[in-house]
Amino acid sequence: MNTDTASVTIERSAEAVFKFMSDPNKMDLWSFGTWRISVDDDGLVHGRSIFDGSIACVRIESNAQNRLIDYWVGANSENLAPRIFVRITPGEVTGSSTLNCILSMVSFRTEAMSDDRWHRLLTAHAFEVQLIKSLLENDFDHREMTSSGTTQTS
Repeated sequence: MNTDTASVTIERSAEAVFKFMSDPNKMDLWSFGTWRISVDDDGLVHGRSIFDGSIACVRIESNAQNRLIDYWVGANSENLAPRIFVRITPGEVTGSSTLNCILSMVSFRTEAMSDDRWHRLLTAHAFEVQLIKSLLENDFDHREMTSSGTTQTS
């Protein structure tokens, strides 16, 4: 089994990043595997891959004390496996500031995953952590953009 880790330093507190990454309603801001999501009352996320339209279900299991988040992923709610996890490490752990943290996303490759699919996942996660950084540091929500490129106001 292969694993991969994509990491980035984010200029936000570990608590703020943990809250963002634990929120199922935020997944379509950053996850290419769960685009245009719906979230059940029990928190199960239903989405589609931006790459091929395949259906994905995700259940988020978070541990606030350790700032760990498991993403249980599968094609349906009956076959979820904890294939992706995130750790948020406060800046002071690495000798930095409490105003930043490190987000690390770890992925497990399944035996059935082709080389092309695995490469696509690695590329997506490397980009996703950069997107998460940008979203949080700029307080930006692309879902609020209009077709003319302006931001909707509520």
